[in-house]
Amino acid sequence: MLWPKAVQERVKTGNDRELVHSYPYRSACPSTVWTELIESASEELFFAGFTNYFFWSQVPHFADTIRRKAQRGCRVRFLLGDPNGEVTRQREEIEDVALSVSTRIRITLEHLERLGPLENVETRFSAPLDAVNHVSLSVFRFDSEALVTPHLARLVGHDSPLLHLRFRSAGGMFDRFAEHSEELWSRARVPEEPDH
Repeated sequence: MLWPKAVQERVKTGNDRELVHSYPYRSACPSTVWTELIESASEELFFAGFTNYFFWSQVPHFADTIRRKAQRGCRVRFLLGDPNGEVTRQREEIEDVALSVSTRIRITLEHLERLGPLENVETRFSAPLDAVNHVSLSVFRFDSEALVTPHLARLVGHDSPLLHLRFRSAGGMFDRFAEHSEELWSRARVPEEPDH
């Protein structure tokens, strides 16, 4: 059966089916989407944003949820930029905002420290040579779904676009971004001590 062209243009096929929704700004994605994705994940939560600071203030009961998920066996990972790294310093000059990149990273580190030692919760800093690739692309994974933010020029994360992806088949958009974050994680280092 041949579908009319208008119908074909509206029906997602192939890898397009992995794109659930797109937002021109990360801040346009409803907080309920973040909350529902975090709550629904049971195996994997991977927060691979450079600072990840907004979760602590924008997702209700985020710390309690992380603790509960980890205690139930969910793997929780935070990949952060190094607050003392050269790319962090450069990004602060580019953004030129009061709430600096290093401060936002330290906010996350402080919250993670308050969680205390938890099995299944891991934190790493991206490697110096990977930092430029990390700061330009945030990938947040929730089992088989992801929210991805490619950062634009001088804009901070909430002003950059966001894609909501859902895994459908190997080698698709979801896998491409998942592989990117896993590669960064594989070379990242564990922070030696809390950095405030």
